[in-house]
Amino acid sequence: MPAPEQRRIIFQHIDEPGYTNDIDCYLRNGGYEVLKKAVGRKPEELIDEVKKSGLRGRGGAGFPCGVKWGLVDRKSGKPIYLIVNADESEPGTFKDRYIMHQDPHQLIEGTIISCFANNVKQAYIYIRGEMPEGARILEKAIAEARAKNFVGPNILGTGYSCEIYVHRGAGAYICGEETGLIESLEGKRANPRIKPPYFPAVLGLYQCPTIVNNVETLCHVKYIAEHGGEAYAKIGTPNNTGTRIFCVSGHVQRPGYYEFPAGTITMGQLLNDVCGGPLPGRTFKAVIPGGSSAKILRFGERFKGKRKVGTEMVDYDWGVEDVPMDFDSLGMIGTMGGSGGVIVMDDTVNMVEALANINAFYSHESCGQCTPCREGSLWMKKISSRMVHGDARPQDGALLKSVADQIPGRTICAFGEACSWPTQSFIAKFTDEFNNYHEAKKQPKPAAANVLV
Repeated sequence: MPAPEQRRIIFQHIDEPGYTNDIDCYLRNGGYEVLKKAVGRKPEELIDEVKKSGLRGRGGAGFPCGVKWGLVDRKSGKPIYLIVNADESEPGTFKDRYIMHQDPHQLIEGTIISCFANNVKQAYIYIRGEMPEGARILEKAIAEARAKNFVGPNILGTGYSCEIYVHRGAGAYICGEETGLIESLEGKRANPRIKPPYFPAVLGLYQCPTIVNNVETLCHVKYIAEHGGEAYAKIGTPNNTGTRIFCVSGHVQRPGYYEFPAGTITMGQLLNDVCGGPLPGRTFKAVIPGGSSAKILRFGERFKGKRKVGTEMVDYDWGVEDVPMDFDSLGMIGTMGGSGGVIVMDDTVNMVEALANINAFYSHESCGQCTPCREGSLWMKKISSRMVHGDARPQDGALLKSVADQIPGRTICAFGEACSWPTQSFIAKFTDEFNNYHEAKKQPKPAAANVLV
């Protein structure tokens, strides 16, 4: 079956000829009309629309946005803050950067609508330190919106006021974890907080109730405010509503970003029909479906089980190519949709060397607060680096796995899972390559192979 057509609702104007990121262009294309109508509605109505939509966060965890808003402590009398998580530090993910670079006012409009719905008077856009151009564009866009009375005091004469500030992060992966981000925003080292008690909805920024939403998520809120939650819920599939943006990188003929109704396209359609298939003369070997921390899938393996379709439980028997690209289907087969970063590897890739590259990244990015993560990620890096650059041994795969198995569930934040899942899944799916690497590294690499480490 051929792939469905893209449906661009968030990326509608990305790469559109003649479309620029200034406010005049945005206004010519209907910009801020949704905000004008939204501020005339009751905030509770907007929250209900988001709940009805079934929108799930697009930052990686897929937590329902309406539920997150519903958990906010509104009785404490403290101010409520909203933080836009624009850190986008998951390797393989680059969708938010395109929104900020090419359509920043879409994000600002979605942010102000979300602030109005939640009685937020102050919002922050926390952007990665390595994105100076994005920060500059956002600063300019906020100034333009303030000049037009869409941001700042007495917005559109309603009496409602809200300021947005851009805050550049320190360029660390852990700053994408919401409580680490909050610590960083407060000027401290980005050590994630223990939950409970420090759930951001109750004790967030400056110990006040705080909403942390991803860039793309807030753009979806704007669409929901315009079209309604029920209309949004009709896009995609049940429990996986709206569209998903996939950032495809690696060994395909047409890497890039693609937006489809959630759950309507399979992995095989995305990689073969949309991305043009493998490079000439090569075959697909493996794919990481949701950013580098997601568990890897091996082409050729099959997944069997039961899943709910409507009111019935039905059997499924999928190859990697058959898996629908939504949160639930990818979760059922033991991996995750995460942030939508799809990393493709063909038969030129040596999996030991690919894992060594990932382990080096996570070892460098651990905040060091929890011993299992700090020491475990470092030892996984040391072992895999020794395998690649020094003496590899047949038992190294088992040794790596034993280290990785001692990390998940023993750390304050999910970084423990993020750094151990690649090692666990690479070794589980490519056991022979790890056991035989000491012999394989003596052989010449395929002519088309890239240097990974």
